[in-house]
Amino acid sequence: MSAPDPTPLPVTPPDAPAPAPDDDDHLPTHGVADHSATRQAREQQVGQRPGTLIVREGALTPRLFLISYSTDHVVEQEYPHYDQLLAYFRAHPELRHWIDVRGYNDLALMQRLQDDFRIHPLQMEDVLGDYQRAKVEESEDGLFMVSRMTEFTRLLDINDDQLSIFTGPNYVLTFQDDYEDCLDAVRQRLRSSRSSIRRRSSLYLAYALTDVVLDHYYPTMAAIGDYLEVLEERIFQGRSDRRVLNRILHIKKDIVRFRRLVYPERDKIAEILRLPDEEIPEEIKVFFRDCYDHAIQALDLAESYRETVSSLIDLYMSDQSNRANEVMKVLTIISSIFIPLSFVVGLYGMNFQREGPDGRINHLNMPELYSPWGYVGVLSFMLVVVIGQLTFFYRKGWLSRR
Repeated sequence: MSAPDPTPLPVTPPDAPAPAPDDDDHLPTHGVADHSATRQAREQQVGQRPGTLIVREGALTPRLFLISYSTDHVVEQEYPHYDQLLAYFRAHPELRHWIDVRGYNDLALMQRLQDDFRIHPLQMEDVLGDYQRAKVEESEDGLFMVSRMTEFTRLLDINDDQLSIFTGPNYVLTFQDDYEDCLDAVRQRLRSSRSSIRRRSSLYLAYALTDVVLDHYYPTMAAIGDYLEVLEERIFQGRSDRRVLNRILHIKKDIVRFRRLVYPERDKIAEILRLPDEEIPEEIKVFFRDCYDHAIQALDLAESYRETVSSLIDLYMSDQSNRANEVMKVLTIISSIFIPLSFVVGLYGMNFQREGPDGRINHLNMPELYSPWGYVGVLSFMLVVVIGQLTFFYRKGWLSRR
């Protein structure tokens, strides 16, 4: 039995990562509170039976994509009904297949996929839970792997989506909760007649998916690095304020969160490399070793950026301290100038009488009060004092801004 020739899907270019903003005046000063891990902890039902399938609120309607390929043949199709996809899959065992399920909001479909591909209920529960750490498990027909796809958005937040991968003798079955992903590079490679994916086993496709997820960590980290440079430049230019500190603390939380995503990914790949050759042939392990190197490099970047954030916090505090010192310096200079002036005007405010009760003149009681040039003389003296003080401060370098 042959299925009708599917209609090829349109080729869409992969989405570029969001660039780091060069002007963040309109960005929020705090993070998005409802992260997926927090949401999962809040929605977790205590005491439920293991393997219970629950579709979370707000899940998308599933879309079913199938790419069937061989060395000289590739067919892409989005199927509106699962029965059509399953019929084509079973009618062409000679091909290798990538079944891509995007969206979870159909519990009956999830249960059928679980039965048809012999997925363990606990593994399907992990798929629908949608916030599992990266890991690898042996399944009945192959491997079950979980990866986290990341993207740094213009809202100062790291979006991460779960990618669940099941491998079989001639297929790879993937689940994700969003219609958009970072896997278009793999789809483009499958469309190429010279693609190495089409000449190798389905495990190599699983490696390619894992590799592109890891590669996508680098644009995320690059965007974070660009934004850290923006914050650093603002501090150096003296434009730092409380909002800058809030953004530094927010990006620090994102970097810590990113490290929590990459560490399990590294451990997952290390566990894959420890699997026996019967599960993962040596020719495939060579490529996973390259993935392991990428994970280590991503961790090094995350550690470097974490140190950079700590340095930015110290730099911000130092800048604020210097600003406070500048203010105190100005106030101290002003106070120092007015101290002798206050003494002079206080001295002449004592109101000693020059003429005594008996009518005699006391020549020692402020005789300049009756001098026609007394007022001008005191003001001139005060001006000379001010000029002398400013000259002394300038020669000491206290008026220069360092």
